[in-house]
Parts: sequence; C-alpha cells; structure tokens
Amino acid sequence: MRPQPLICVSDVEASSRWFQRLLGCQSAHGGPNYERLVSRGSLILQLHHWEVEHHHGQIGNPNLKPYGNGVLLWFEIDDFDAALARAEAMGVEIVLPRHRNPPDGNGGPNHWECWLRDPNGYTVVLASPDGSADGNWKP
Repeated sequence: MRPQPLICVSDVEASSRWFQRLLGCQSAHGGPNYERLVSRGSLILQLHHWEVEHHHGQIGNPNLKPYGNGVLLWFEIDDFDAALARAEAMGVEIVLPRHRNPPDGNGGPNHWECWLRDPNGYTVVLASPDGSADGNWKP
C-alpha cells in the first residue's frame, strides 16, 4: 500500500513550487489544474485546483475553512535540518517549532518534528526518521 494524498489549493503551480522547494521533491505532471509531486520516483502528494471539476466533479468547497481541519500533511524526510533551513529561507509560518517526539525522551518515535503552515492554510509536519533524535542516526 502507498498513500497518495490529494489536497485542493487555490494556485496549483505556486503550491507545487512551495512544496518542491520545502521538500526537495519534483513535479511529475505540472499545470494550473493538477500536479503530482514525487520523491525518488514515488508519489508523495497530489495538488488539485479547487474550481476544476475534471471528470469527477468538484472535490472540495473552497468556502469551508479552515482547510484541512484535523488533517496533517506529514512527511518523514532524511534532510530534516536542511529542510528547516529551507523553510526559514522561505519565511514559512511555524506552527510548532523543532521539538523531539516524545518530549520526555522515553519511548515513542524518538525523532525531530517541526509543524508548519503552507500558503493555503494546511498544516505540514516535517519529521526526521524514527530513532534519529538521539544523535546516532545516519542517512
């Protein structure tokens, strides 16, 4: 099984550039209506314009906010520190700054996380690989 999340956005091309820069992923489709973003040949995220119905009808209602209420777009990434530097350079809104999960150091994934807000208001979580917060992890 491979998850293939899709979110609706107001500007597919701008959102594509934002995610490509933040995550270091690539476009596998492109265009103003729909985008497929890939990393190492695997689909990681789909972007769809709110107003485009294609053959399936409208996917979401852009008037219902906040977008993605209760949904986190969670990405485990090998270059966590570099991604945080990219986020800072981009001026990305930080929802929850870099922290260890779990914070008390006992059990759990033992990784670093940073929660961000994308330009459409979705919460994006960057996480280092499990076990990497103890300083012994190597990519």
